[in-house]
Amino acid sequence: MRFRLDQQQRDFAASIDAAMAAADLPAAVRAWAAGDTSPGREVWSRLSDLGVTALAVPERHGGLGAHPVDLVVALERLGRWCVPGPVAESVAVAPVLLTDDERLEALAAGGLIATVAMPPTMPRAVDSAAAGLTLLAQDGGVSDATAGTSQQSVDPSRRLYDVTATGDPKPADVGRGFEFGSLATAAQLVGAGEALLTAAVEYARQRTQFGRPVGSYQAIKHKLADVHIAIELARPLLYGAALSVADGSPDVARDVSAAKVAAAEAAVLAARSALQTHGAIGFTTEHDLSLWLLRVQALRSAWGDPAAHRRRVLAAI
Repeated sequence: MRFRLDQQQRDFAASIDAAMAAADLPAAVRAWAAGDTSPGREVWSRLSDLGVTALAVPERHGGLGAHPVDLVVALERLGRWCVPGPVAESVAVAPVLLTDDERLEALAAGGLIATVAMPPTMPRAVDSAAAGLTLLAQDGGVSDATAGTSQQSVDPSRRLYDVTATGDPKPADVGRGFEFGSLATAAQLVGAGEALLTAAVEYARQRTQFGRPVGSYQAIKHKLADVHIAIELARPLLYGAALSVADGSPDVARDVSAAKVAAAEAAVLAARSALQTHGAIGFTTEHDLSLWLLRVQALRSAWGDPAAHRRRVLAAI
């Protein structure tokens, strides 16, 4: 099955790329990791101007009520640019959980950033200290929560927080929220994998060994081609899962989990190949590549690691 984005969706992706290219994302990510969220919030402001933060919010609350495929298009580009903050949680999950909540308008406008903990899969909330709203979703309900002890993530720009509910839970479709979180994270992984592949290809043209660019060696060509194939195989599963979520298909769990596994495997392969192409310099904190390498490792286990999602696929078939 072939999935082809329409011109409007391609233009939307291009507008996000243009806005993110004009921002210094590596500097914003490093500042966010150091506790300075100002540059990152400027990035979020640009995204809200493009309507990204309003995609999953219903129109009656000032959002766009966009199709899940449009959400995937945006989240893939955000993964491509390594945008800091609780991206999947704020853009994709919180709008699903906050049914008819008055705070949805602020979420759509970009004035509010939300994060979500959803035990047992997501026992801690990402960047709760930086978010204006922390939610705890479990047992068919969602409640406001406060951040407690922080835990260091493999990605320094994604600090994790223990959270405690501060009020009575309200009914919420927690299961659907989980599917949106998994789908959004899979989209980010595909985008991050694409960024790593691009970086590896560009560096392979510049780096020389034995008097020749390393990209001219067949082994390197094959390795990078394998990454390209893995990413392109993950995309149809990603779009298919978005259609499944939109239609309320009985195969949602299977489709979303298959997409998450394929996206994680493609991104990890891209990370491994990029690091091998760059050599040790790629994993130094001074090199921007390290930001994407660490982000992939963090997103791989976010909203369910590959083993958990494989179990869901197995149970579904």
